[in-house]
Amino acid sequence: MAKVPVVTGFRRSPDGGRGLARDLRVRWALEEIGQPYVVELLDFAEMKEARHLARHPFGQIPTYEAEGLTLFESGAILLHLGQAHPVLLPVDPAARARAVQWMFAAVSTVEPPIFEFSLATVLERDTPWFQERQEMLAGRIRAVLGRLSDRLGQGDWLEAGFTAGDLMLVSVLRRLAGHGIIEDFPGLVAYVARGEGRPAFQRALAAQRAEADAAQAG
Repeated sequence: MAKVPVVTGFRRSPDGGRGLARDLRVRWALEEIGQPYVVELLDFAEMKEARHLARHPFGQIPTYEAEGLTLFESGAILLHLGQAHPVLLPVDPAARARAVQWMFAAVSTVEPPIFEFSLATVLERDTPWFQERQEMLAGRIRAVLGRLSDRLGQGDWLEAGFTAGDLMLVSVLRRLAGHGIIEDFPGLVAYVARGEGRPAFQRALAAQRAEADAAQAG
């Protein structure tokens, strides 16, 4: 029974170590709360084997194991961690509820069109409908970002201080870098930069990049 949490991640991440894989969210959260952890790296074949399917029925990453508890889905893992650590979820019930709502918004409202856009860029580039589809998805993303930018306003974070809601949203918004979409919203660009500037994020990203470099060298 592991006392130090075990997090699963890609042995060879499709993003090449840019920190876009969802295990980074869990690593970042663990770094924020100062919890040591170990990472079990899996290749795609291992992710579909019985041992991993027992942890994650859909054969994906990340998973989290500690003290007899096994969880999948990055949002569920962050919610679990935040219940014991006010750096992720405030103690005040109302503030905590608002932070949780932003976690849900990140994965339910903001991420879907961004993920579709990223996936289409890779898988549909040579199709006759690619340009039209990308423009449609970019429009959907801009509409969501406009609402999010209005809500953030001039604040550093969505609530009084940094929460797991910000962690999830920054993680999602990072997928847009270099696509000429988020750049239309300077407040959100600065918001992402603040998240990326947190020491806990930097430690998590450095570890993931080191693993990617080692996999490439091997």
